[in-house]
Amino acid sequence: MKSLRSLLHFLKPYGWQAAIALLLLTGQVGADLVIPRLTQQAIDQGIALGDLSIVWRTAGIMLGAAVLSAAMAVANTLLSVRVAQNAGADIRREIVRTVQSWSFGNLDRIRTGQLMVRTTSDVNMVQMIFMMSLRILTRMPLLMIGSIIMLIRTSPSMAGIVAVLLPLLAGAMALLATKARPLFKTVQERLDRLNNVLQENLAGVRVVKAFVRTEHENARFEDANLDLTNRSIHVFQMLSVLMPLLTVILNVGVVATIWFGGRYVIEGTMSLGALVAAVNYLMTSLFPIMLLGMMIGPLAAAEASAGRILEVLNEEPSILESAETVPLPEGPAGHVVLEDVSFSYDGDGGDPVLYGVSLEARPGERVAILGETGSGKSSLVHLIPRFYDVTEGRVTLDGVDVRDLPLEELRSQIGMALQETVLFSGTVRDNIRYGRPEATDEEVLEAARIAQAHEFIAAMPEGYDTLVGQRGVNFSGGQKQRLAIARALLVRPRVLILDDSTSAVDVDTEARLEKALREAMRDMTAIIIAQRVSTALTADRIVVLEGGRVAATGTHDQLMATSPIYQEIYASQLGNGGARHGHAA
Repeated sequence: MKSLRSLLHFLKPYGWQAAIALLLLTGQVGADLVIPRLTQQAIDQGIALGDLSIVWRTAGIMLGAAVLSAAMAVANTLLSVRVAQNAGADIRREIVRTVQSWSFGNLDRIRTGQLMVRTTSDVNMVQMIFMMSLRILTRMPLLMIGSIIMLIRTSPSMAGIVAVLLPLLAGAMALLATKARPLFKTVQERLDRLNNVLQENLAGVRVVKAFVRTEHENARFEDANLDLTNRSIHVFQMLSVLMPLLTVILNVGVVATIWFGGRYVIEGTMSLGALVAAVNYLMTSLFPIMLLGMMIGPLAAAEASAGRILEVLNEEPSILESAETVPLPEGPAGHVVLEDVSFSYDGDGGDPVLYGVSLEARPGERVAILGETGSGKSSLVHLIPRFYDVTEGRVTLDGVDVRDLPLEELRSQIGMALQETVLFSGTVRDNIRYGRPEATDEEVLEAARIAQAHEFIAAMPEGYDTLVGQRGVNFSGGQKQRLAIARALLVRPRVLILDDSTSAVDVDTEARLEKALREAMRDMTAIIIAQRVSTALTADRIVVLEGGRVAATGTHDQLMATSPIYQEIYASQLGNGGARHGHAA
């Protein structure tokens, strides 16, 4: 249970509550252990001698011990639940904080569905074991040890039966526990797969319906669902052997106790009350082993879950802040330079997606990056805010290597509208000022006007207080993109990066947006990734990427005169009388 032990430090903030819970548990066990001895006293000193006063007095004490045990059990349960729930909440909080510290590279390796399972199902499993550790798992060894001590005091000869049966019970459990742990890990992995399929299915339900792929997605889910079901059945089939086996061993112990104890009673070397107490103590000493047998499944599952949680918590961010950071120079500059940059998603050993790229965006310039899908456009701009680190070369902002800048300061100076538009639950106003929560309503409106979003927002019944549906479902693609641009503008960055963020905007709106951006970004460096030539025409400089390399750079007129690649792109989209292609917002 190495992984579970590694998570025990989450219980430390609630140590005093846990300690009280364990003290109550100890008191409960003591009260339970007194009852068989009182039973012996009632039989030998009361019933056997016909003294009802002793019977009544002993019965009253037994009832008091039972009530006290129940009261301590209730108090122990309340504290155990509180400790376990708080520890579980802390683990979830730590997982989220850890994931928020990751770079894009970490998120590429561990998928969203896996993180959701580890934050919910896996944490719930560990949380349950924490609670049971303060109740059943701690009570069992205390009860077993106390029962054996009381059995020895009651009848040393009967204690030998326990000495024979305990190794048999422990051996059977250890064997099954060894086999169960890897199987439960497999079950959790199958649960990961099921959640990934389910997440893709639900998130892409409109695409599924549009392409009439309902049956295909149902079959994919059914395959993952049956795989999880079959694995789970296999695990519990194996565990189903354990309880009958433990019950047989326990009953053998009871029969042996009655057999030998009965002879001692007949011979007069043991009282009847002592035999009854011995049977009770024998069952009480062996029953915790049976309970532990029932816990093998949950324990194995919790150990597997704890290991998967630790994989997240121990994952080091691939982007680390320098030990000796350098502050950005004062003033709203925004001078971006890429110097002979190469980049691979797998580090030095992977295939590069960028090769020796050199690029400069001067303060106040609008630089458009053009190229076919897969040419490395998004990868290039992700290096500027250090979502990834370069493999070779360097990226500088205002003369400082971005690897030497504090990450928070660097990213606060770069506004981004990413290729995949993400809106959060809340109001439209909250989404626009996501990067600057302190922004005034006037500033929010100004950003929305520049992004050509104010008109459609104002037309809504609730205006800027309109609630955003899940994943922005109540907005069109073009509207979501304009909200994302407004969000990026509101942070007043030195550098604005628009990653193909007008692909779903119609041509007329795009033209108005470009004009408004030119006026608003006079002191702001803008790097614009474009799929459409029309987006790049008015840029101060156009950079054409091909296969991860800079194929050409210059103004539109210069490239039309010198670059066959740019001429081909222009002709395919706008030349030869072709229309300016666009998508309706």
